[in-house]
Amino acid sequence: MLPALGLLLALGQAPADPASQLTYENAVCRAVGSAPVCRMTPIPVANMSNWKFTRAQGIKPDESFVAIMKTADALQSDPDFAGLIIRCAPKGKIEVLVALIRPFPPRSRPQVTLASAGFSQSFEATMAAAGAAVLLPEEAGVLAAGKWQTTPSLTVTVKENTSEIKGIVTLNGLREAYSTLLASCS
Repeated sequence: MLPALGLLLALGQAPADPASQLTYENAVCRAVGSAPVCRMTPIPVANMSNWKFTRAQGIKPDESFVAIMKTADALQSDPDFAGLIIRCAPKGKIEVLVALIRPFPPRSRPQVTLASAGFSQSFEATMAAAGAAVLLPEEAGVLAAGKWQTTPSLTVTVKENTSEIKGIVTLNGLREAYSTLLASCS
């Protein structure tokens, strides 16, 4: 199993299948000659904006992580970009991770750029979860606690040597999910 897929499954979230992200409503039909022509209109599935809340066991016996996760917008993201994870860390800190399908080498120090309307910030990150997750510095946790809660979506670019992975994560519902996360942090 790919490391990121295992990470996503451990967090209780599988990568989104683009076909499952849309449903179709009965559309308007009109007569063209003697045959009816119907146009089906795609509509978003109601729970697409939901953040997934989960608990995962850490490597150490007494270590566990409480996290919220949002999968990438599959139609606008690279296939190797899985999503965003925000989790409780020791000493009351919040960690932000970018989940990847294709892992980078464990000692990599990728450049991560986070952007939304009128905002862009770059970080040097470290690797976690066998290279399948990119751990951002503490400043990203501050953004998750504030600015991101009023931002509709976040564009994430992860660069490591000559490799670049881009993705978009919608942030609607983050305020509520973040409050639930904080209430569950110990």
